Amino acid sequence: MFNLIKNKKRINVKKSFKKTRMKNALNKDFIKPKKKLIRKKTKEFRKIAISFFFAGFSTFSVLYCVQPILPIFSKEFHLTPSQSSLSLSAATVTMAIGMLFTGSFSDFLGRKKIMTISLFTSAMLTILCSFTNSWNQIIIMRLLIGLALSGVTAVGMSYLSEEIHPNDLSFSIGLYISGNTFGGFIGRFLSTIISNYFSWKSVFLTLGFFSFFSTIIFLTMLPSSKNFRSISLDYISFIKNFLLHLQDKALIILFLIGFILMGSFITLFNYIGYRLMISPFFLDSNLISLLSIVYLTGVYSSPKAGTLIHRYNRSTILFFSFIIMIIGLSITQLNNYLSIFLGLILFSGGFFSAHSIASSWIGYRVKKAKGQASSMYLISYYFGASVLGTVGGFFWSFGCWLGISIFILNLLFIGIFLSLKLKKILKL
Repeated sequence: MFNLIKNKKRINVKKSFKKTRMKNALNKDFIKPKKKLIRKKTKEFRKIAISFFFAGFSTFSVLYCVQPILPIFSKEFHLTPSQSSLSLSAATVTMAIGMLFTGSFSDFLGRKKIMTISLFTSAMLTILCSFTNSWNQIIIMRLLIGLALSGVTAVGMSYLSEEIHPNDLSFSIGLYISGNTFGGFIGRFLSTIISNYFSWKSVFLTLGFFSFFSTIIFLTMLPSSKNFRSISLDYISFIKNFLLHLQDKALIILFLIGFILMGSFITLFNYIGYRLMISPFFLDSNLISLLSIVYLTGVYSSPKAGTLIHRYNRSTILFFSFIIMIIGLSITQLNNYLSIFLGLILFSGGFFSAHSIASSWIGYRVKKAKGQASSMYLISYYFGASVLGTVGGFFWSFGCWLGISIFILNLLFIGIFLSLKLKKILKL
């Protein structure tokens, strides 16, 4: 009798196990699909590279198109250099603020959808900016443009970190930054040419349409996310993850490095045009616009830095990137065109290399809420552009180019100190 009861229990256990296994097989949430990560030299990788190139072109041509025409704004609206720089700072500060939210929205709505909406909105706002008639209207439109662009800058790296294989992530981020670089160069270059032959309003109209067509290419070419999983908006988790990231000393240092990098870079290029328009150079804006070609150093140095990390550690490359920036800045003190051009090339190459390393380091460092951590880095990065780019105007007022150089030099020495501190914390 006892054996009969025992056998019945065994049969029931087997049946229940089979039922459970069948239910689990039918339950898609139970089975976690393997991630299909994209590698280099594949068709999908090329599509992503081209799509992000156009996204970077659209974003940064619109963002930086005002930089070469700051002296024109100063003349037309009777502004100081510091006041004129607000046309750029206004966009970068709202971009930084917007990234607090757009990263979380993309966790719910999807990466591609948020980026596409952001690109279309910024293109339309840029076209509308060509119809403004006052300085206040320009600033308001630039504030809205920066807010719209936050959806690309906050989400782009999250998309790449989800879809690209970790071994190829630094290289892909380097390519993305090179697209940003090219967009910044084209925006500045076209801005100067168009404003000289037509007007500053034509700058916004032309680049707005360029941005619109770039967005169409982005929308049609970018592969849909394969590893994205929508999550509900949870502000409690958002705050918890925010505080968690702030407890990581290494992340704090990386955020500060981003602040210093972008702040020093924007300050240098905001005021180099003013220097070359006065004694002993007296260059016209057409010739000054040719300096924008130095931005193309980022097309090489950003992906190159991403590949060098496999041979050297990140902290070493970051340290020497700061050294190269200091050397470049020092060379610009010489009063001849060739020295200034060479100095700007070195400074730009060091900057893009350092930014590529610091931004990709976030993804490797963080194990939870990577998108939010990347957004926090970029927030700090663009706040550096807004705050330090405007503060630099006061140093120009008191010391012209020497005052600007001393200001940037101090920032870069702080950057070196932070890179050494980071190496010590991580025990590299």
